Amino acid sequence: MLTTKRYEYLAFDAIRFHPSIENHRALRWEKVQHYEADILKNGLLEPLVVWERNPGEFYLVGGFHRHSAIRAIRAKNPGYFDRVDVRVVAGDPDEIRALNLKLNADRLDTRITDYFDTIVYLNNANWPTEKIAAFLDRREAWVGEILRYAPGMDPRLRVLLGEGRVSWNRARDICREALAAAPGREKEAVDRALAELESGRPAPRPARLLTPRRAARRLARELPERSGETLKVRYDDLLALVNVMAGLDPDGGHAEAVRRAFPGLLPDEASAD
Repeated sequence: MLTTKRYEYLAFDAIRFHPSIENHRALRWEKVQHYEADILKNGLLEPLVVWERNPGEFYLVGGFHRHSAIRAIRAKNPGYFDRVDVRVVAGDPDEIRALNLKLNADRLDTRITDYFDTIVYLNNANWPTEKIAAFLDRREAWVGEILRYAPGMDPRLRVLLGEGRVSWNRARDICREALAAAPGREKEAVDRALAELESGRPAPRPARLLTPRRAARRLARELPERSGETLKVRYDDLLALVNVMAGLDPDGGHAEAVRRAFPGLLPDEASAD
């Protein structure tokens, strides 16, 4: 169980770096400089967070910018900050790694993409969704959406999301569009959505072979000859029908599946009706 063991005034040189615990994003030099000036003037107002893996063995978990700032201060001012305030925590390696990621994701400038690696890591460590949500103070549904869409998200979309140029709601919708596309057409769906974002207006979509109005007319036309007839269709056929009506696969395998499963609904040649 993750716990805070104590607060301590620890020798700065006793704090080590663990190979699997690091700052979530690259250190920003301007932020280090800001902390350097602030700590020189006001002292270390917020303690560093360290993991005591074994008695007397301490690894930095949170406060990487402040740690770098203190190291810079000490290089210019020998004897300064020989000891620093720390919060000493204990837990198993997965819990400590999770805390490290959480502390990095709790900054004011955090984007939703900063949580992606945290949540995927915890899920891979067999943390249930409800435990991840409680640890990060988030809703289970939010965590579940990230687990569903983040791992397969197009890298271009992830960059836009990380830069704040697209909302999570829109990025999620684009991921859904890609998953609803016919196999092999996922990238086309993403390309179309990104083109819309770039231009600010909807990108042209492929012509649909079948619209709800056209389907209704064709079914009505077939009714006199097929009244009472039973069709046996597979779930795959229903998916093919939805894709064709959405214009996602007008010329591919879905169209052929619709022709086989629903006679008369989608003729070989487009009609003018």
